[in-house]
Amino acid sequence: MSDTVSTHKITAWVFAGQGSQTPGMGRDIYEEFPQTHAIFDSPAAGFNIAELCFDAPAEKLGDTRYTQAAMAAFAAAVVKVLREAGKDCDAALGLSLGEYCALHAAGVFNAEDLLALLGYRGAIMADASKAPSAMTAVFGLPDAEVEAIVAQTAKETGKIVSCTNYNSPGQVVIGGEETAVAQAAEALKTGGARRCIPLNTSGPFHTSLMNEASLLLAERLATMTLGEQCLPVIFNVTAAPAPNADIRELLARQIASPVRFAQSVLTLKEMGVTDIIEIGPGRVLAGLIKKTAPEIKVVSIETAEDLKEVIAQ
Repeated sequence: MSDTVSTHKITAWVFAGQGSQTPGMGRDIYEEFPQTHAIFDSPAAGFNIAELCFDAPAEKLGDTRYTQAAMAAFAAAVVKVLREAGKDCDAALGLSLGEYCALHAAGVFNAEDLLALLGYRGAIMADASKAPSAMTAVFGLPDAEVEAIVAQTAKETGKIVSCTNYNSPGQVVIGGEETAVAQAAEALKTGGARRCIPLNTSGPFHTSLMNEASLLLAERLATMTLGEQCLPVIFNVTAAPAPNADIRELLARQIASPVRFAQSVLTLKEMGVTDIIEIGPGRVLAGLIKKTAPEIKVVSIETAEDLKEVIAQ
């Protein structure tokens, strides 16, 4: 009996977030799998997603106003192909905007609603990002030490700076007002951080500077009908599954709260997940997962060839 349990494969789909986008992403999937055309050609986001994914320069694709729906189209296309090939998963997780893709995989949002919602989310997050802000990745310190130093900097400066992403053990992202983030980074290096690397982001995401966007998102979510989850989604805010009744609140909070990705991967591990399929360009999450739970096998889908290999397994 124990041997049977230990060899049982439990799979999670994990969806990439902003920063993983690459020019030309999804073009080969679009060309290889005609059933994805309706997703990439959908006008639901308010702009031409196919043109953006396949032909836009990195600068435009990296503008959060466009990135989110583009990444969601890639994810929804891969999910459609996998499902039509008889592939499925036992749980889902996504990094920031990837959480919405996970909810799509779980049946909460259909593809059109997903694209429309992320088109809106991208726009309100871009509009909330007007003030000078920054985000910096901190390496080599325990979470608690980063939190303490960042909190002290916020207190000393009277400005907003906080932890925004718990990516893997020893890798935390901080964000907020530009001068406060710079001061916190200096204090962290003095406190023993191995490196502090400024990130090329278009706003102070997952900080309280997003509170206005959070309220706008809550209003939009209140008008939407959500499907029931057909599989558990691990939420960024809590690193735990949640009932449907909590989804709107958790998504509204997420935009201005830290993403607990490392803790969420450990939740998947506790659930018995043995295999993860990363969906999205860049293979960024695979590296974070291997640092957090090295015993979980990870494969990434970022090309049509990757997708065909997963289908063939």
